[in-house]
Amino acid sequence: MSTEPTDDDVGVDLEWLSLDDGEDVIWAGGPDRRTLIPAFAIGIPLSIVLIGLVIIASEYLRVTNTHYVVTTRALYKKTGVLSRDVKRIEHAKVQDISYSQSALGTHFGYGSVEVSTAGGSGVEMAFTSVPDPKAVQQRISERIKRERGESGDERTKDDVLEEILTELRAIRTAVEGSASARSNTETRTTNQRSDGSQSYEYDEDRSI
Repeated sequence: MSTEPTDDDVGVDLEWLSLDDGEDVIWAGGPDRRTLIPAFAIGIPLSIVLIGLVIIASEYLRVTNTHYVVTTRALYKKTGVLSRDVKRIEHAKVQDISYSQSALGTHFGYGSVEVSTAGGSGVEMAFTSVPDPKAVQQRISERIKRERGESGDERTKDDVLEEILTELRAIRTAVEGSASARSNTETRTTNQRSDGSQSYEYDEDRSI
């Protein structure tokens, strides 16, 4: 298990993250700080009546307390300022993953990565306002494909092993059956020869 920060998640607090044995962090990040620009644009003029300061502070706390993590097994999203809400989706449950960018996001290079699950209704998890959403989407997709490929290989090996064991059992049964039949045949032949010899000796004695 590893939660050491990489080049992509420097500055991201992962103390809230609890990983399983053998589960490693591949990528971690959060909303791009440039998404605060609209809040500042609206809040600064309204700061005279304090409402602007509330808008700026609430948006800043929301952005800085939102974290996204991709591990070797699952996707995590942590939100909340006073409280904490952590959502987890295993790679095996991911049905579709896509990304989108608004006009402002395209200009500044951030967007949203949306994840849908098998059997779910619509988007189950969204990494909103992440820098370079295309790269994040590709990284997640590649990891999911790799994991499913590894699982598929493992299942194939198990299937092949089971087929080999089944074949060996069949061969063993056939060999044992053949040996048993041959033994029975030899026993009957010996008995027949023994019976013939006794009859011959008996006839010979009578003739004498």
